[in-house]
Amino acid sequence: MLTTRAAVAASDPKRGLLAKALRIPWLGQTVASLCWILSVFAYGITSSGDWLQLCAASAWLAANIVTLVSTGE
Repeated sequence: MLTTRAAVAASDPKRGLLAKALRIPWLGQTVASLCWILSVFAYGITSSGDWLQLCAASAWLAANIVTLVSTGE
């Protein structure tokens, strides 16, 4: 009997979460958002534009995390 990746992920939530986290699109976006956040701190927060950059990068990271833990494939 063949099992699908979704069936395996549903039977073992931790394995499914790890499989989603190791996907190239999710990893790439998460690394990019973290680098963006770190760059804001590296260059300093000196204006309202810097705060907007930090909010945008943080929202991107939060969206990636929500996508990771959501139950839908």
